[in-house]
Amino acid sequence: MTMQDKYDLINNDILKETSTDPIEIITHIMKKNYISMHGPEHHYLNGAALLVACYNADHSIDIHRCLEQLAIRSLQMPGAMCGHWGVCGSSASIGAALSVLHHTGPLSDDQFYRDHMTLTSMIIAREGEIGGPRCCKRNAFIALSTATTFISQNYHIPIHSTAVTCIFSQNNNQCLKTKCPFHKTKEQS
Repeated sequence: MTMQDKYDLINNDILKETSTDPIEIITHIMKKNYISMHGPEHHYLNGAALLVACYNADHSIDIHRCLEQLAIRSLQMPGAMCGHWGVCGSSASIGAALSVLHHTGPLSDDQFYRDHMTLTSMIIAREGEIGGPRCCKRNAFIALSTATTFISQNYHIPIHSTAVTCIFSQNNNQCLKTKCPFHKTKEQS
């Protein structure tokens, strides 16, 4: 299956979501059999979950244009960015989603340009505090929970995120277990 095939499947399923909680949205999609435990499809999925949550909260967003543009940008992000480039695709996906939403580009000189840089640096800082090895699920949860707070406070789009308990750790051979803030501990069982 090509990455474009995965993006098409994500698009088909994510547009059926009605929640304003991007964590809920992404968790539903990450359960699909076409989503790998780790992989560059998350570079599209993270931003798409955020955009759909924003759209569900504020229908003035042109969701089809936003998802199309996000897909174009996400396909340019290689896998293993976190280890090879020092920037996780989850933060890049959130930055790309917001730049599409706000029509910003490399020549923009507005608050959105500054906001996007601030938010993505906040996401990377939180991911860096935990360290590796990589986990696309953990980093998606970090990126989306950070973005949700930032967006609801700064743009007054009524999105929210629920507390996360990871249901994917048993499929991750490199899971950090109790070092991960989302790991289900024995006490939670």
